[in-house]
Amino acid sequence: MIIGQHAGGGKAEQIFLRGFDIDHGTDINITVDGVPVNMVSHAHGQGYADLHFLIPETVDKIDFDKGPYHASKGNMATAGYVAFRTKDRLENSLVTLEAGKFNTMRLMGMANLLNTESQSAYFATEFLNTDGYFEASQRFNRINLFGKYSGQLSERDQLSVTLSHLNSKWNASGQIPQRAIDQGLISRFGAIDSTEGGNTQRTNVILQHQHTINASQRVNSRFFYSRYQFELFSNFTFFLNDPVNGDQIRQSEKRDLFGLESVLTNQYTIGRSSIQWQHAVGLRYDRTQDSELSHTLNRKTLLEAIQLGDINETNAYVFSNAEIRRGKWLLNPALRLDHFVFDYVDHLSNNFSNPAARKTTISPKLNFMYTQNSRLQYFLKLGKGFHSNDTRVVTAQTGRSILPAAYGTDLGLTWKPMPKLLLTSAVWYLHLDQEFVYVGDEGVVEPGGKTERKGIDLGIRWQPAHYLMLHADATYTWARATEEPKEANRIPLAPRFTLAGGISFNHPSGFAGSLKVRHLGDRPATEDNSIIAAGYTIADMNLNYSFKKVTIGVIVDNILNKNWNETQFATESRLQNEPQSVTEIHFTPGTPFNIRGMISYRF
Repeated sequence: MIIGQHAGGGKAEQIFLRGFDIDHGTDINITVDGVPVNMVSHAHGQGYADLHFLIPETVDKIDFDKGPYHASKGNMATAGYVAFRTKDRLENSLVTLEAGKFNTMRLMGMANLLNTESQSAYFATEFLNTDGYFEASQRFNRINLFGKYSGQLSERDQLSVTLSHLNSKWNASGQIPQRAIDQGLISRFGAIDSTEGGNTQRTNVILQHQHTINASQRVNSRFFYSRYQFELFSNFTFFLNDPVNGDQIRQSEKRDLFGLESVLTNQYTIGRSSIQWQHAVGLRYDRTQDSELSHTLNRKTLLEAIQLGDINETNAYVFSNAEIRRGKWLLNPALRLDHFVFDYVDHLSNNFSNPAARKTTISPKLNFMYTQNSRLQYFLKLGKGFHSNDTRVVTAQTGRSILPAAYGTDLGLTWKPMPKLLLTSAVWYLHLDQEFVYVGDEGVVEPGGKTERKGIDLGIRWQPAHYLMLHADATYTWARATEEPKEANRIPLAPRFTLAGGISFNHPSGFAGSLKVRHLGDRPATEDNSIIAAGYTIADMNLNYSFKKVTIGVIVDNILNKNWNETQFATESRLQNEPQSVTEIHFTPGTPFNIRGMISYRF
């Protein structure tokens, strides 16, 4: 997975995985403690996944996989999923201060409030501020608050309560056209419209309960509520549509997100087979107010309301998932059923307009795993998944193409030729009934046609010494639109070759650190491959030393100070004095050499 930022530090990142430009989350399912991060029918883009409310130091485990093969992962789980789980308790309290170039400062604190055998509670907070490396100050600041209580209520009951809050605001220089730099109008870190930017808030409440019925049965239940606000000002095309005022747009929404899920897990032994069988029921309900797309000037003047309305989207689901182990075999059949209700109230209609649509989809899964011995394991995965369309698209199309399906298969192996060397490989195929395509001249994402992707993944993990680890992952993907002529069947911005690797160490003397490299190869920016988004290779490093209760360190981004384009789009735009529009690469420059110092104290 490769990510990139292109509109100030507060906007969700752009994600690349398995030949997908996932935009901000259209084809990857992301959760934190079981709570969806993806926002359906979002003001900026379908599946918008802003993870900035998650404080990294609170993360305990990360579960992830590629493809649509897991019944517990529903909407958006086509290219894959990532599930974060936060810590139930802290080993110790911690205060960390980071400071560096571009007036960057980060302060993070975590404190134990309660830590007994049966109960734990802690609080964490994070404050981040930076001017950024652009000529127009980013003035980005973010504050996170996080608290979690976990307790053993009885021998059979456990309860967890989590509260979190994010508040963030920023300015952005936006994507810039290459010709403006070539003509000397701006530098690589300049801006055509320096009034871009935004603000966002998210508050989460999570209740989790586990009840043990007996030695072979348990029930895990979860309830969550999120209050979310978002406002973003962008200008993708400059003066293409409005030569006088410019093309700035405002996208905003206020959202209430409710959800619950209950999973019954049964353990059986039948002969020589052990079976774990899960049955689940769940509900997600999104209610947005004033989901808006408007033409604005300088973030203040409303020139034209393009879209304005309220969205209600309901997703009720059930799934059944079995894991059958017998000898060297693991068989994993599963079935998931999702029912959606889409409802939209259009505030710009002259008459009351409240279109609605319903749709049910069934997603079967079947996975096999064969463990030949302690060093070699084979797997075959088969599954159907889906991503939902935006409610405004669904209702406008009177219910057609509501839940386009994804059909996938993976065949691979995990091999351990030596005790401290692990190799993984997979060949795979994925067909989508409908692709989402970025439309640069409108700054939106809209549904397109059928696509297919196939590729190969290779990975290596090697631990030559107990304190030293090397890793590398490489992928190659062939991605095409199946309903288009051969000369125009490329999928814009679909990555073809990616590579990520590095070396990390944690020496008993107290020294630790890592050197990491990531590479994203050249990729088509247009359907006919006439415009290419240039690839890049970037190296980062960190080094720290721990003694007693203190850790000091240094973090360096882009250690070779390379000029690179972090995110790129082929966009039609017009500068203020241009007689005609031009379609070419528009990009956000990646961070130059950046260094920060860090000090942490544990208590």
